Amino acid sequence: MRCPFCKENQDKVIDSRESTDAFVIRRRRECLGCGRRFTTRERIDETPLRVVKRDQGREDFERRKILSGMITACQKRPVSMQDLEEITQRIEDRVMEAPEREITSRAIGNLVMRELKRLDKVAYVRFASVYKSFESLEEFAEIAGEKASPPKRGDKPPKGGRPRRARRSRPSAEKPAEAGGPAGGEGAGS
Repeated sequence: MRCPFCKENQDKVIDSRESTDAFVIRRRRECLGCGRRFTTRERIDETPLRVVKRDQGREDFERRKILSGMITACQKRPVSMQDLEEITQRIEDRVMEAPEREITSRAIGNLVMRELKRLDKVAYVRFASVYKSFESLEEFAEIAGEKASPPKRGDKPPKGGRPRRARRSRPSAEKPAEAGGPAGGEGAGS
């Protein structure tokens, strides 16, 4: 196996493990050229699964594209790589067990969105905003709105910075007008 770091073609296998479903063998390898370690996964060669794109073009299914899209959506979120690997594996298992050898990119995207919706709401909205390529703010608000929890009774969202002003101490009467308060309001000029 060629080392991804130094491109040397000599390595040794340090550890081999089967996946839980026994369809994949994970091998930990060490490059004999540079000494760095990397992981490979071996899978059974099957009839390739083809993905039908939006423009009706076809390409081979690549699990790394699913993982890459989720990594992007989960940036700076409290989501582990292990969670993303498990989701990717579940999605791959689901599409591979189907009898058809073609699947639409829309179906794969919907599977990813369903998984992200359960895992992390912000990542779900991020992925949906790219995947669905929204044309309007209303479409985006619809997805974001379905994730937002409804406000509790009696809670009002802050408007125009007024709650912030109410929490400040007022050392002099001119401060509210200077801090963006209403001009000529109470206490102005006294």
